[in-house]
Amino acid sequence: MHILAIADRPPREKISSILAREHVDLIVTLGDLDYFDIAELANVTDIPKLGVYGNHDSGTSFESLGIINMHLGTFTLGGLVFGGFEGCVRYKTDPYAKMYTQEQATQLLAEFPTVNVMLVHCPPFGVNDEPSEIAHQGFHGLRTYVQEKRPRYLLHGHTYPKEISMVKRFLDTEVVYVHKEKVLSIY
Repeated sequence: MHILAIADRPPREKISSILAREHVDLIVTLGDLDYFDIAELANVTDIPKLGVYGNHDSGTSFESLGIINMHLGTFTLGGLVFGGFEGCVRYKTDPYAKMYTQEQATQLLAEFPTVNVMLVHCPPFGVNDEPSEIAHQGFHGLRTYVQEKRPRYLLHGHTYPKEISMVKRFLDTEVVYVHKEKVLSIY
């Protein structure tokens, strides 16, 4: 399955140009994307679109763009089960921000079903995060989820890991960091 993943910044080129050049079976958005960054997705009606909101998102654009909100939900495509978790670790008091305390995230993910592909904005604690900076700290509950459920893939944005130290595998899970856009193949 070929996936176009978009996170944190608009793609470097028009989405229509990417789709004309690349075979894509699924489009996923991983948060912190302004409506206008991905408005072109409203015209894409022949490819499924899944997404999670980031901590800087309003949380109101998915419906008008035809994106299925994957926060604490699942979706099956091509024999693979996708799941999602939005936001990041709470670092400010705005009640409308897509943020969760470590305890809230742990509780929300405790009973989340096993999936093949986990779509998240913020990575697991200790995986491509900045543990000493709360705004870019990963979720402890997501780390536990990956340790226990072992999804094949985890796609995330939010942080800015250096290529030299980027975690690309955590236990049995292939970790895919996305910034702007990335076309990837999963099986």
